[in-house]
Amino acid sequence: MTSSRQKKRIVLVHPRGFNWFPGKRDITDIANRMVPQGMLSIAAYLIREGHDIFVYDCLGPGVPVDISRQVTAILAFQPQIVGFSTTTSSFPDAADIAQKIKEQNPDITTVCGGVHVSALRENLLLLYPAFNYFVAGEGEITMSELAGDVDPVSIPGLIRRQNGVALANEPRKHIDNLDDLPFPAYEKLTGFPHDYHLPLFSYSRTPGATMITSRGCMFQCSYCDRSVFKKGFRYNSAAYIYEHMKYLRDKFGVRHINIYDDLFTANKKRIMELCEKLARQPLGMNFNCAVRVGYTDDDLLKMLKDAGCLMVSLGIESADPGMLARHKAGVSLDDVRDTVRRIQSADLRAKGLFMMGLPGETEESIKRTSDFIIELGLDDMNMAKFTPFPGAPLWATIRDEGTFKEDWRLMNCLNFVFIPRGIQSKEKLDHLYNEHVKRFYSNPAWRKKFRGRIWQHRKSLLYLLCHLPSFWSAKNQFEPEK
Repeated sequence: MTSSRQKKRIVLVHPRGFNWFPGKRDITDIANRMVPQGMLSIAAYLIREGHDIFVYDCLGPGVPVDISRQVTAILAFQPQIVGFSTTTSSFPDAADIAQKIKEQNPDITTVCGGVHVSALRENLLLLYPAFNYFVAGEGEITMSELAGDVDPVSIPGLIRRQNGVALANEPRKHIDNLDDLPFPAYEKLTGFPHDYHLPLFSYSRTPGATMITSRGCMFQCSYCDRSVFKKGFRYNSAAYIYEHMKYLRDKFGVRHINIYDDLFTANKKRIMELCEKLARQPLGMNFNCAVRVGYTDDDLLKMLKDAGCLMVSLGIESADPGMLARHKAGVSLDDVRDTVRRIQSADLRAKGLFMMGLPGETEESIKRTSDFIIELGLDDMNMAKFTPFPGAPLWATIRDEGTFKEDWRLMNCLNFVFIPRGIQSKEKLDHLYNEHVKRFYSNPAWRKKFRGRIWQHRKSLLYLLCHLPSFWSAKNQFEPEK
């Protein structure tokens, strides 16, 4: 526990960023308002250390879009430290907010962390004098030491200035035992859980919440930025996950959880333990999770089903063998077919995750992927727009692969900022994207499957009806050009 002398007033800010299409109303917070999971973990750690924490989610309910009004709300807490957790697309907002804070009170310490600053590090700090420090890698202990008045020179993971030069301290070692961390500080999030919405038709019970039960990854896909957690794979124990789920149910009434681990089932032993406990002592909750192709067997899928799992996602990205070999090694189309069949045979929903516009993409590879999606008979699908990120392996050569417009605000997987050489223009790529997304949801087999679950979807349909004008506007973005 931090002594009363060291107790700090800290605001943790999740900037809004630009999350939609240029010139269109941003409705992403209506369609899917996600909990800023990493920031809430840092908040909980600081609270345990005795600090006074205010969480300000700029994408949260009722928060003004205008940055000046956001700054007023942040300063009203009278913070000594303001910390930001950013992606590439939200970093410019964080920089603008920090600048306005410094203009009004230069004594406030401003700190920024997240994947963007962890990738670009010292060079980025030099360009943004409104930030006092960057945090590279995991933020819980680094922020705790900074708030606890440890000399910044000796804080691992901190990027700082010294005599006008940006310097990086030694790297922060990973937290080996993630069970040592407190549950995220959901209670600090205004409107949680009812104003934080999971993707439509991905649940049958409400309210919903999200969880992350591991950090790091054993694989290195070409497009994936691992600047924060690096390689390796650390995870919460089955007992911790169960208690976390129970906490969400008992304190907040949560009835569905989306688990956003890339490798949730990679350690089979912990998932078997979790599923056995959920089957023996049910919590009355459903959950969704992701599996990796080739890391799933029938016994595990049956256990997931018995434990309350509703839908399983798997990253497929492309149906072009050459694209897969280059960007997601170790995944074959036959293995994808087999995994989807196994998932659905276990009476689970199968959701495919794809990415359009990777280096090497052509109209032919896009058609092959679109045909494959229809062939698989998926229950749901998500098609991301490939975005190059600074910490990804292909970042170093991305300008040799096509046309790249490095506009951070648009780098959010919702806009094509990179056009591969095999596609003639951005307009053509947008047209192909809209055409093939609409093709999936217009497919008669998918629509028949959807109608068969209409009662399960009743809460999503009610929510859709309540926000129909916004969703109709979004639908129009996916109409193929005539």
